[in-house]
Amino acid sequence: MLPVFESMEKELEALQKNRRFRRLFDIGDRKGCRIEFEGRSLLNLSSNDYLGIGGDRIMTLEYLEEISGNEPHVALTSSSSRLLTGNHRFYGLLESMLAALYGREAALVFNSGYHANTGILPALSTRQDLVLSDKLNHASIIDGGRIAEAAFKRYRHLDYDHLEALLEENRGKHRQVFIVTESVFSMDGDLADLKKLVELKDRYRAMLIVDEAHGAGTFGRSGQGVCEATGLTKDIDIIIGTFGKAFASTGAYAVTDRLVRDYLVNTMRTLIFTTALPPVILGWSKKVLEQQRTMSDERRHLHSLAGMLREALQEKGMRTAGASQIVPVIMGTNENVVRADAALRNAGFLALPVRPPTVPENTARIRLSLRADIGWEDIAPIPGILHAIH
Repeated sequence: MLPVFESMEKELEALQKNRRFRRLFDIGDRKGCRIEFEGRSLLNLSSNDYLGIGGDRIMTLEYLEEISGNEPHVALTSSSSRLLTGNHRFYGLLESMLAALYGREAALVFNSGYHANTGILPALSTRQDLVLSDKLNHASIIDGGRIAEAAFKRYRHLDYDHLEALLEENRGKHRQVFIVTESVFSMDGDLADLKKLVELKDRYRAMLIVDEAHGAGTFGRSGQGVCEATGLTKDIDIIIGTFGKAFASTGAYAVTDRLVRDYLVNTMRTLIFTTALPPVILGWSKKVLEQQRTMSDERRHLHSLAGMLREALQEKGMRTAGASQIVPVIMGTNENVVRADAALRNAGFLALPVRPPTVPENTARIRLSLRADIGWEDIAPIPGILHAIH
């Protein structure tokens, strides 16, 4: 056996021993808030379909009828990059709609949030620059910082005194400093203080990039995210969002100034060197983006539901956190969280466990991703089930 295979085998054995071994599950039919999982219909609390659009069959069928009647030749593939023949006119329509929604000069659509975060920082920064990233930012942001030639430092999670100390120490040493944060952090469901970040970026002439992956669609009157909810949409240099979560599609986007958009089109490797999204997907994203603007009631219900669940968990003595539609329940050890997963599944809930290294040691958790198409009665048993395990 080759040495590399021996190493792989040992690592996998260690993962199995520590209850960290992962496997891919076959997912069956989706019907509204329920999903077929290993032969059973379960309440789906493990997706990011926060508004319930992904499980809305009526809306899906409406789109398919629209596209077949009005756009009978919309292809299922682009077969090319955007700079060649892949830039279907739906891209322009979608980007214009995004720019208008956010009240910004321009928008740019990417194949995924991972493409956005691994492409923007390397495109904009140089070796004379510095990236300051929240310690709990998504892996894609960390990877983008590592790929970039700029120096890369992480400040303690939501510790803006630490961030300011780093700015004070380093601003004069670099051409440009980039501050990067998520708005809603995906594992704890807590929120960045965007007002404080805008103050710091203005004071130190930094560029602020905010990833609204879990905020877009779930916060703000028209679904722009935490930036809209805090009235700061025009104060953030680049706002990144995804279509793959609350917007129930595929791809991602950045809204920014026209200068930045033009520069990214000419320098961003994850945009230039990849096949463009299929036109049929772009059309669906456009439909969803338009529909979600009217879903203020769903957003209010979603956050009310999350507040009720957090309160019920805390009353049972469970450790939870956050201020969003993501409600983590910290179970501690891998053994505890695997048992909790099994108990929830037996009771009809799909809420898959999250274990290290995705989260820090001894903070394995059940991550409850709530959705607007369920009610309190659907999830009321969960605190009792988890309390019995804990």
